[in-house]
Amino acid sequence: MSKILVTGAAGFIGSFVSHGLLGRGDEVVGIDNLNDYYDVSLKEARLARLVDRKGFRFLKLDIADRQGMENLFSSEKFDKVVNLAAQAGVRYSLENPHAYIDSNIVGFLNILEGCRHHQVKHLVYASSSSVYGANETMPFSVHDNVDHPVSLYAASKKANELMAHTYSHLYGLPTTGLRFFTVYGPWGRPDMAYFKFAKAILAGDPIDVYNHGKMQRDFTYIDDVVEGVLRVLDKTAEGNPVWEGASPDPGSSRAPWRVYNIGNHTPVELLRFIEVLEASLGKKAIKKMLPMQPGDVPATAADVSDLMADVGFVPATDIATGLRMFVEWYKDYF
Repeated sequence: MSKILVTGAAGFIGSFVSHGLLGRGDEVVGIDNLNDYYDVSLKEARLARLVDRKGFRFLKLDIADRQGMENLFSSEKFDKVVNLAAQAGVRYSLENPHAYIDSNIVGFLNILEGCRHHQVKHLVYASSSSVYGANETMPFSVHDNVDHPVSLYAASKKANELMAHTYSHLYGLPTTGLRFFTVYGPWGRPDMAYFKFAKAILAGDPIDVYNHGKMQRDFTYIDDVVEGVLRVLDKTAEGNPVWEGASPDPGSSRAPWRVYNIGNHTPVELLRFIEVLEASLGKKAIKKMLPMQPGDVPATAADVSDLMADVGFVPATDIATGLRMFVEWYKDYF
């Protein structure tokens, strides 16, 4: 049993990871600032499912609160940390860029400092498939260069990977970044397309279909994501003994630092995704075809071979099964 800090515990992925850790007997301290980026009542409902579980404690705290984070690490003495707190969303980063610096940069620095000064054995943190930016070679590999982000959100996640590497190099802190690919499922985020689509279709309202439906996404079901996170958390990052500066591998290092893709490695075109959602809802969508939005990318596809090789991760949930589970929850909850 380990004592684990989960940041963003009222969030979609954070709440599910907390349940996964508790289910195997770990002690979990969850923190979240409960901001109003989307419906706070949904975050509170996720928390309500956690607070009565044995081994879970919740503290309302913003990772950007430097003194608060120092006090937390000093008093709790965590074994490991899973940082899932972040300002999410690509399009919102065009409207409110400062939120991304406060949470994703300043907040992440506070996490790194807490881990450094309090002997945390392994930091696992959320990166994003958005770091691949203008890359076009599919599937995206952690061994590809990712120096061309196309949104501030993506740049902040790339910065997290660089900051983590610095701390792994300087202080020997084992860090692992997880590049999540379009995570979906019950209790998900209302700002995500599938959530908005379900609401609009059931209400008989039109849905905005960007890039005329030709977008492709590597939709990854939440249960698969949790399985991947837990396996990675248990495999403390180590240095790559054959890494060399003459031809540096972007996916590993001499330092105890790694990055992995977590995706379904089976991209689905947006129009096909809508078809499956329509079938699950039992209702047709009214589609409003639109061009690509600034900051978006036309396709994502995850090469998860490193994750499969290192921790035995194999995503198991197809899009029809995952969307059916989401729709069942959505109709029940709303």
